[in-house]
Amino acid sequence: MTIFQSIILGLIEGLTEFLPISSTAHLIIASTWLKIPESEFLKNFLISIQLGAILSVAVLYFKTLIKSPRLILKIAAAFIPTSIIGLASYKLVKNLFMESLFIIAIALIVGGVILIILEKRFSLKNKEKNEAEGGLATISYRQSALIGIFQALAVIPGVSRSAATIMGGLSLGISRKNIVEFSFLLALPTMAAATGYDLYKSPPAFSPEEITVWIIGLIVSFVTAILGIKFFLKFIKKNNFISFGWYRIIIGLIVLSYLFI
Repeated sequence: MTIFQSIILGLIEGLTEFLPISSTAHLIIASTWLKIPESEFLKNFLISIQLGAILSVAVLYFKTLIKSPRLILKIAAAFIPTSIIGLASYKLVKNLFMESLFIIAIALIVGGVILIILEKRFSLKNKEKNEAEGGLATISYRQSALIGIFQALAVIPGVSRSAATIMGGLSLGISRKNIVEFSFLLALPTMAAATGYDLYKSPPAFSPEEITVWIIGLIVSFVTAILGIKFFLKFIKKNNFISFGWYRIIIGLIVLSYLFI
């Protein structure tokens, strides 16, 4: 992998990680279209580059977490079902789903359709909640646990961790702003655990050149993830999630065309 390719993948990871469009799908698609050779380094790179995005959340929401012990407990309540389901399905996902562009395309399309349907169905209710509801403290422990179950769907590449939590939040009647921010915070234990477990199962052994490429990708991922988070928060103040649903459908159809035409 070249430094240029590392920068491109870092940009993609940072900009897509917290949007409901699946960063994993975009990284796999991009690495395929960039013709990056399959290797253990590439697999470890695509996993560990998420550390940059995790760090961006820690930096932006450090004060929020320190001031809200109950919020930390609610994040834990959401993380528990995700971790149980994730561990139980780890081997199946890695062996069957991870490198299938067809499954990724279908997951993008189906997720896009569901996101559009949920947004239209709950748009009025969520608009009223946006006007009347308080902050993250209003999310209950029960809702947190259910969001964690929804998030577990993201073990399938293309579903998107962010999209799964957002769709779960919409179906539970949580306001857009609250579910988006809760999704950011839930990413901290979820992505840290998933990345750590992957690296534990397949310990990386980078050469000096590969370490340089990895560090550059990590830095780019961190910086662009901060920009991605700030963009998303501003976007949802005046817009809904329908545009992301259509984007997913279009990308999924492009991938299917690439595979069969």
